[in-house]
Parts: sequence; C-alpha cells; structure tokens
Amino acid sequence: MAHYPPDSAPGQAGARAAAREAELPLEGHVREIARALEYGLEAAPSVEDRSIPLFSRGELPHFAGINTFLKVPYLEDVRRVGEHQVAILGVPHDIGTTYRSGTRFGPQAMRRISALFTPYSYEMGVDLREQVDMVDLGDVFTIPANIEKSFDQIARAVSFVKGSGALPIILGGDHSIGYPCLKGVAEHIDGNIGIIHLDRHVDTQEKDMDERMHTTPWFHATNIPNAPPRNLVQLGIGGWQVPRPGVKVARERGTTILTIDDVLEVGLEKAAEMALEVAWSGAKAVYLSFDIDSVDAGFVPGTGWPEPGGFLPREALKLLRLVAREGIAGMEVVEVSPPYDHADQTALLAVRAIVDVLGTLVQYDRLPPRR
Repeated sequence: MAHYPPDSAPGQAGARAAAREAELPLEGHVREIARALEYGLEAAPSVEDRSIPLFSRGELPHFAGINTFLKVPYLEDVRRVGEHQVAILGVPHDIGTTYRSGTRFGPQAMRRISALFTPYSYEMGVDLREQVDMVDLGDVFTIPANIEKSFDQIARAVSFVKGSGALPIILGGDHSIGYPCLKGVAEHIDGNIGIIHLDRHVDTQEKDMDERMHTTPWFHATNIPNAPPRNLVQLGIGGWQVPRPGVKVARERGTTILTIDDVLEVGLEKAAEMALEVAWSGAKAVYLSFDIDSVDAGFVPGTGWPEPGGFLPREALKLLRLVAREGIAGMEVVEVSPPYDHADQTALLAVRAIVDVLGTLVQYDRLPPRR
C-alpha cells in the first residue's frame, strides 16, 4: 500500500504524480548505464556505485560531457533520421535581426543548459528517455552573409527531417527562420497547415530595411499555398514594438491576433481553445512557433527585442502544453540571444518549453510511431 505525506492525500496532483512514477519503465536507463560502462570503461575500484563509468557517457554528471540536447544521442548520419521519432536540429542564424544580434549562439546555449534537466517530469509522469526515441542532428549549415541562401539551407534541412517521418524540433536562431522552417514542413502536409505563434510582435510585414528579416516570417509563410493566413493565430502581441506595416498586413489578410490582455481576460484555457479552433479550421496540421520574447522581459533578458508586459513563464508554458495536446507538425523556439542572457535563464526557459511540449505529446499520444 502506498503511503503519502499528510499534505498529499490521494486525489491531489502531487499524489497522482508520485503514483504515476511507479508505472514508468526503466529500460532506457538500464541501456544507458550498460552503454556507458562499455564505452566509458569501468570506474576506479574505490567507487562503490559500479554503475558509474570511468568517462562520463550519459546523463550524469549534469556538468560534464559533450552536450547534445538533453544528452540524447548525436546522429551524425542524417540519412538515418527517419529511424527515430523526434529530431532536434539547431539553426544558428541571426542575420535577420534588426537590433540585437547573437541568436546564432542560441542552439549552443539551449543544448548546454539542457544538461541541467533530467528526462523525467514529476507533474506529467513522463520520462522522455523511456518514452521517446529522440536524436540530435546538430546544426544546419547557414550562410552568415546571405539571408536567402540560408533560407534555402534551412527549408531543405527541415523538409528532409519532416519527410523522413520524424518530428522536427528546431532551436533558433532569429525569427526570420519561421518562414523557411514552415516551408520545409508544409511540403509534407497533405492539405492546409495552421500556425500558432506566441510573440510580442506580429512579424507580418513584407520586408524590413529592404530584406526578409525577423519581422517578416509570417508574411512569406502565409504566401505558401497550403498555409493560408486565416489559419495564422498570434498570442501575446502588444507593446510599443509592433510595426504598423505588419499590423496593416494582418488586418488585410484576416489573421487572428490575441493580445496579452485578451488572453488574461478570457483565461489561458479559453485562449488556447480559440487559437486551436482557428488554426485547425480546415487544416490537416498545425505548426508551433514560440518566440521567447513573448515572455515578460524581466524573465528573459537574453533576447534581441525584449518587451515588458509579456507572459509569465508559467502562462507561456501552460499555453504551449494546451496547444500541444492536439498534436503539432513541428516546433521552433527562437530569439534566444546568449550574449544578453544572465545565468542562462532565457535559454533555460526555452528548453523547458520544448520538454513540456514533448511531454504533452507523450501524454496525448501525438508523437510519430516508433520505428
């Protein structure tokens, strides 16, 4: 019989989470230890815990090792990505920034701080190591002096991953990558694709300073034949950094915008319900774009266009989980700029957003099948 502390009676979330942990498998953990001992050699005789190898190979210690995202296996042969359910790929691109650059270092920062996490979520009762076959592909080779060539590289890379059957999870990078990433996904959707976008900025103008910058991705994405603007939903828009040309496009094309005040007025659950209804209307899939600057600037200093008044971290995470319940065709996390970060807190929240979405996809059985 299970025994619970006095403040954790059955029926409460904490008690339910504790009970779910007992139901999770451990085979992945056992395999990781065996692999670590085989490749990393046995520890010195004085080490009593014989599951510890001589060289770090796996989750522990969190401060050691060569970091992939969550320390999942690095897949050098990209041709084999279709053998896996989820593929992490970095897009170190920041020549689309119009103010503070540095997001080319975003993928590195997210991978590095992801080592702080375990693969297990207490509240969700999910263990990603046990329940998801996930690999890290490394980074797309972007062209630092040419936006359009970089777009071609990004779109081709994302298309290859999506076409393989794996779910692409993209570490940005500035938000200009939204267009080529969506393009790469949309090529493999048999029908329309909706977009749910958390941000403080609309990012819907055609050009900025005569180029397709991080203020323009959704103008061009919604020119893709199967990504109509009526299926674009933007949550958290507002403040003093929303260019009027983008607002004009949004109005003319009939996109859906919910401001922070809208979301707070109707509540997170209702806002997510409204967003899902619009994005999924007549669509076969939905793409999820999370701009870290949608969160209040006090929590995410490491971004290119910080704007006060955004979501609290727990609000953004809740919205992402609500959206992910219905399944996604791909996800990007953008605008993490490590040169402006403090104590990795911006990158940390970006990683948390990804693992929360992955955990939700496990909970609601929305991942591609295991190969």
